[in-house]
Amino acid sequence: MKKISRAIVFIVILFGSSIPAMAQGAKESSLNNPLALTLVVIIAALALIIAMLAYVVYGAAEIELKKHQQQKTEGKLTGTVLTIVALFISAIANAQDAAATPAPASSNIGGLSSSTFYILLAVLLVEVAAIFFLLFQLRFLLGLQKRKVEESLVGEAGAVEYKAAKPELNWWDKFNKFRPVEQEVDIDLGHNYDGIRELDNRLPPWWLYGFYITIIFGVVYLYRSQVSHAAPSPAEEYQAAVVKANAQLEEHLKDQKNKVDENTVVLLTDKSEIEKGKAIFAANCVACHGKLGEGIVGPNLTDDYWIHGGKINDLFKTIKYGYPEKSMQSWKEQLTPVQIAEVASFIKSLKGTNPPGAKEKQGELFVEGATTPASDSTGAVKADSTKPAK
Repeated sequence: MKKISRAIVFIVILFGSSIPAMAQGAKESSLNNPLALTLVVIIAALALIIAMLAYVVYGAAEIELKKHQQQKTEGKLTGTVLTIVALFISAIANAQDAAATPAPASSNIGGLSSSTFYILLAVLLVEVAAIFFLLFQLRFLLGLQKRKVEESLVGEAGAVEYKAAKPELNWWDKFNKFRPVEQEVDIDLGHNYDGIRELDNRLPPWWLYGFYITIIFGVVYLYRSQVSHAAPSPAEEYQAAVVKANAQLEEHLKDQKNKVDENTVVLLTDKSEIEKGKAIFAANCVACHGKLGEGIVGPNLTDDYWIHGGKINDLFKTIKYGYPEKSMQSWKEQLTPVQIAEVASFIKSLKGTNPPGAKEKQGELFVEGATTPASDSTGAVKADSTKPAK
């Protein structure tokens, strides 16, 4: 009952001291700041460790208290432990009050005012010092109890028995808290499977500390992404990744399109790409071919007759390299391969528009996909040079 009552007193002090911090946090809390949140979580975790260590130290000291001035010393120890815990909680409350105060723009550390940061840091240092103090006290009390037990055993036996020296462990075994072979009998569970014995080994410290760190990280991550929204949620991270991937894909496709040439070009039929070709044509080609492709200095682009071929590959080649001897300049330095493909596809779309004032036919008749010889500009079918003339 005494232990239960002490626990109740501790909980009351805990919540009573936390009320001012909660009240301040209701106005405006800076816990959305990741540095402040991390420090407060660490402070809370250390406070919990201090409370557990204080309880263990008190339990270890209780045996001695029963023998030497139990009532007087017990009251002092209880008051001292509760006072230390109350002071820690009050320090945390003051730190949270300071965190709620707006930080001056001129001096801050990680988004926190310097005073708030140093208060939180001071609380951390005091808590660490208290943990070391309690560990020292616990080790002292346990050593005292062990010596008394050994003395009582020696007194009963009447002589000091020889004790074998404990085997020395290297730093790796100590770090993992491995038990030497001589001590395995103490942790043997009695289960033997084909010569493999089951031992009750504790988890190594590095594993436990790593597990605790993941718990703290999970709490901080959950608070930032789902409560304060100071960091993106997994769904928001996914959407951002999709947008970034689409942008990279678009850039990659653009690079692939820029590798097109007169051998790989294909006719573009998308309306937006045809409009881009129309804009390029209007900016660069109307002086020679007219606004509607009717032909001025250059030939008519709306009929079925072409001087240098009417396939999309032929048009791409004509625009890219030009025919300077016929006043058709090369555009490969001014236009990208994509732009040349767009303007060539726009020119192909002008077929059959029959604009007013169209220029007379020039070149040879071109029929898309036809395998028969095309006629020349006079309408006569050209003879196949591979066959003898009749």
